[in-house]
Amino acid sequence: MLKIKKLKKSIIAVLLVLMVLLTACEDNTNSNITSSDSQKPNNSSSESFEEIKKNHKDDDNNGRCDKCNESVLIKIDFFAVNDLHGKITDSSSQPGVDELTSYFKLMYKQEDNVVLLSSGDMWQGSSESNLTKGNLTTEWMNHVGFEGMAIGNHEYDWGSEAIVENSKIAKFPILAINVYAKNDNQRVDYAQSSVLIERNGVKIGIIGAAGDNYSSIASDMSKDVYFKTGNELTALVKAESEKLRKQGAQIIVYSLHDGHDRSSSGSGMIADDTLKGYYDASLSSGGYVDVVFEAHTHQNYVLKDAYGVYHLQGGGENKGISHVEIAVNAVNSNKRVTEAEFISNSIYQYLAKDSIVDTLLEKYEDELEISSKVLGNNPSKKNSEYVEALVARLYYEKGIEKWGDKYDIVLGGGFLRLRSPYYLFAGEVRYSDLLSILPFDNELVLCSIKGSDLKSKFFETTNKDYHIYYGAYGAEIKNNIQSNKTYYVVVDSYTSTYKYNRLTEVERLGPDIYARDLLAQYIMDGKLK
Repeated sequence: MLKIKKLKKSIIAVLLVLMVLLTACEDNTNSNITSSDSQKPNNSSSESFEEIKKNHKDDDNNGRCDKCNESVLIKIDFFAVNDLHGKITDSSSQPGVDELTSYFKLMYKQEDNVVLLSSGDMWQGSSESNLTKGNLTTEWMNHVGFEGMAIGNHEYDWGSEAIVENSKIAKFPILAINVYAKNDNQRVDYAQSSVLIERNGVKIGIIGAAGDNYSSIASDMSKDVYFKTGNELTALVKAESEKLRKQGAQIIVYSLHDGHDRSSSGSGMIADDTLKGYYDASLSSGGYVDVVFEAHTHQNYVLKDAYGVYHLQGGGENKGISHVEIAVNAVNSNKRVTEAEFISNSIYQYLAKDSIVDTLLEKYEDELEISSKVLGNNPSKKNSEYVEALVARLYYEKGIEKWGDKYDIVLGGGFLRLRSPYYLFAGEVRYSDLLSILPFDNELVLCSIKGSDLKSKFFETTNKDYHIYYGAYGAEIKNNIQSNKTYYVVVDSYTSTYKYNRLTEVERLGPDIYARDLLAQYIMDGKLK
């Protein structure tokens, strides 16, 4: 394994580029996306786990045979991607997956036992993935050989139906041990609790879970499911681990769409009380898991808990990936982590571009046609505060246009937060730019609300992600809101279905008119000054 931590990143990047160029003539798989072209690892070790166990001894447990001094270790390299959010193509702020594909293929050529995993939130967030409802990203995952994908909260942004359709395309299992259907209280049939794979005789159990991030899902898109969290999730993972151990699993990997929330990235120890809220330390202390790949908080870290179990997260949106190397002693079954690291995209972003992205873009060109449409010009860079405030205003104006003759509408807005790159570039604006920063298909909703809630949830909220715009009527009443009186606001379906806002839905505008569409029309009308 390349010892990335021990060399300068620039040197490694150059070496990787040279290696890809030297091997490019041998690789004829780039232009196809059929199952036969999936870049699965080629196990080339001379002896398997059982052969080493039968033919060698290691009484001093030093990893080498007592007689012949040959290594009795089988090393497994795990790579994990989290929170990709459909970032398939190159942009001015980050590389796409064409370079990452080249990196994974290089690892397959270079290493004997590679396992590639995802910890969720892979589909939603870009025009390429959104306009194909995740299908394009799933096909890319097939091509590079993912072994499993834990469900993330944003996999539900288009409802369960989109997950079902992607599961039919995927040549890897969707993993969600804790997602249950409300109609029969059984685990959803489009997901498995775990998968058991093998590398060179070493059996590896992979358990996937969605974590406790239900509040990050629009409730009207997930009304058919519920998540088992806390003690219930812990019990599920322990039982699944025991089952996998009985089936011979020497390594248990926990792929969890939830994670540590720290103000800065880095490496170090992590205490039990810091784990609380997303991970039960008894999974580590009881030996139920050997490594945890995490997600959701979009941070990069390599942490070890008090029981020696590593927790890793790769930042999200192709900022980097997580890597762990585990060495298994085939003689005595002892195992240890020999390397754990965050691999920045600076390591692979200068590699030769694999052609799979162009192949997939061509395949889905009809669905993606709208993404290249130029809407107009943005004379200067607009930060998130500007765009979020503008969207609140557009909600209000659309609400007045639709319902203003029947209702005295106080305001428009609600929970509004841009996604990566978190601002609107200066220059030509394409529909794909708006899909990136406003990817959610949340419908506009007219809602009623009691005065006391209107005051606390909107006018006096301390939540910086809430943005409002009001006209003459809102200005008139905002300092004299009557607690028991009913008022009307225009928000989107994410804000309206969040139960703590205590909003009552009156009427929906209807599908296919979302925040990005209102902003697109505003730009096409030449109003963006």
